[in-house]
Amino acid sequence: MTPSSEPILAVRDLTIRFGGIVALDSVGFDVADGQIVALIGPNGAGKTTLFNCLSRLYTPDRGDVLFAGRSILGLGPHRIAELGVGRTFQNLALFPTLTVLQNVMIGLHSKTRSDFLSNALRLPWVGREERAIRAEAMELLDFLDLETVAGHPAAGLPFGTLKRVELGRALAGHPRLLLVDEPAGGLNHEEVATLGKLIKTIRDSRRVTILLVEHHMGLVMPISDKVVVLDFGRKIAEGTPAEVQRNPDVIRAYLGIDEGMTR
Repeated sequence: MTPSSEPILAVRDLTIRFGGIVALDSVGFDVADGQIVALIGPNGAGKTTLFNCLSRLYTPDRGDVLFAGRSILGLGPHRIAELGVGRTFQNLALFPTLTVLQNVMIGLHSKTRSDFLSNALRLPWVGREERAIRAEAMELLDFLDLETVAGHPAAGLPFGTLKRVELGRALAGHPRLLLVDEPAGGLNHEEVATLGKLIKTIRDSRRVTILLVEHHMGLVMPISDKVVVLDFGRKIAEGTPAEVQRNPDVIRAYLGIDEGMTR
C-alpha cells in the first residue's frame, strides 16, 4: 500500500502538563495515509499520554491534532471513533464473560441504527441488522484466525488470542487510523513474529493506517515505515527504522549502547 502525500494524522506542537510535570513538550510528527508508524521510548517518555490525547481522553495545554486535515481537539472520544479512529489498549478492555464473537460485535454496534425502543418492539429491520452484524463479526474472526473460539468466553483464553480479539473489536468500527497500544506485551518470540505479520496484513488488506506504541524492538523495526522516538516528553528522533537505530541520542536514551542495535 503506497502512502499518499497528505498526512492522515498531523500532531502539531503538542504540550501537556500534569501539575509541575511536563508529560509532552512541543511534540510534532505526521503519519501518512497507509503507513505503519511506531512511537517508541523509555517508560515515562509520554507515549501513552500522546495516545490519550489522540483518542481525546486527555486535552493538551497547547498544540493541535489534525485527522484528515480536521482538528479533533474540540471533539469528544465517541466522535473520534465515528470519524474513523480506532484503538486497542495496553491493558485488555474486553468483556470476560462475553464470547469472542460478542466482544467483536460490540465494536460493530456503534455503527447500527437500533435503539432500546426498536429492540423492544422487535421491528423486522432490527433482526436483519443484527444478522448482518453477526455475519460481519464472523468474517473478522475468520480474518484473524479466531473462528474456532467464536463461542468461547473471553475469560480463560490465552493472552495472545485475547490480543487478536481486541484487534478484531477495534477493526469492527471500520477505522481509517488504528492506534495500537503495546500489542506485544506478554507475548513470546513466536507470537510476536506472528503479530508483526498480522499488523502488516491489516494495513495492506484492510487499508488501515497504523500508529503503534511498542517497547519490543523485534516487532517495531521489521514492520514500521517510520519510527518516532520520545524521551522525557520530547521528540528526540524521527526517521526510518535504520536511521533511528543509528541515532546516537536514541542509543543513549532508549536502545542502550550494549544492545547491538547499531551493528
